[in-house]
Amino acid sequence: MPEQSLRLAVITSSPPESGSGPVVARWLTRQAQQFGAFSVDVIDAVEADLPTVVSPARAAAARHRLEEVATRIEAADAYVVVTAEYNHGCPAVLKTVIDWHPTQWRGKPVSFVSYGGRSRGLRAVEQLRQVFAELHVATLRDGVSFADARSHFDEDGNPRDAPGLDAAVKTMLGQLVWWAAALRQARRRRPYAA
Repeated sequence: MPEQSLRLAVITSSPPESGSGPVVARWLTRQAQQFGAFSVDVIDAVEADLPTVVSPARAAAARHRLEEVATRIEAADAYVVVTAEYNHGCPAVLKTVIDWHPTQWRGKPVSFVSYGGRSRGLRAVEQLRQVFAELHVATLRDGVSFADARSHFDEDGNPRDAPGLDAAVKTMLGQLVWWAAALRQARRRRPYAA
């Protein structure tokens, strides 16, 4: 990738044994790589294994893991959060990654790919919009959402309705490119002050 390519962090939060999460995350990652505007880094919130309580004592015990994730979040120009919905909200492991890194996201854009039952994960996205607004992150309107996500993919992880999903993800990624480039240029001219 060229040096000026945008850095995209795909944040996932489903355990490997999940039926839908890894399939959706792999599909989104492939789409982002093929889009051609991004160098892509996948940050798995489950693998990060961060403490669930944000405190100095917990931070000391997990310093290496926290610093590794912080560096990767800080390096990104934009984010796509891939999330399920649990009890009308986002997974606790995802909220933990967000809460441990309150400043690294600032002045950058985020999009969402969600999945769930009838709600398609959209209640989790609405919750995350409020959280990210508090952290000075620009949440983008267009995303991709799946009801019964596994039924949208074949056994090899390929989408059953490729044209429809391609159109939706290209719209989302196109908007993300615009916001990421504009905000990166703005941060370079004048560092973001919260």
